[in-house]
Amino acid sequence: MNRYHNVNTEGIIAQIARIRESANTLIEIELRERSMKGIVPAHGSVLQFLFRQNKPVPIKAVVEKVGRAKSTVTVMINTLGRRGYLRKMPCETDNRVIMVELTAAGRKLRRDFDEISEILLNKVYGDMKKKARQLLVSRLDVIENNINK
Repeated sequence: MNRYHNVNTEGIIAQIARIRESANTLIEIELRERSMKGIVPAHGSVLQFLFRQNKPVPIKAVVEKVGRAKSTVTVMINTLGRRGYLRKMPCETDNRVIMVELTAAGRKLRRDFDEISEILLNKVYGDMKKKARQLLVSRLDVIENNINK
């Protein structure tokens, strides 16, 4: 018998929302404790992508990697730019393309972000084994693909 037979599968969206809310609260606490002004949990995906870049990238690449609506990513990029964490510039070969890169202040955030990410992932997965983690992520990928069809 499956030990999960009594699990309510109808409340999945509410459960995902609760998990997201708890994760955001944890991140907000960590950001506050580190006095990281003007940064919110939603900025994490944009910053994490830019931390891995060695040169300016088109905003379009950020949008594709983050997987959020272009307008949402544009607002985040503009906010991070106003706060001095990144800069925008025209592409040298195509003036229609806007490039972005982290400033020195933005790059300084990386260590704290890496630490916060580690704290969050340790909390999320707890003592879950690697194989179970991989299965969970693959199932979430199926759900994400289903809902985006």
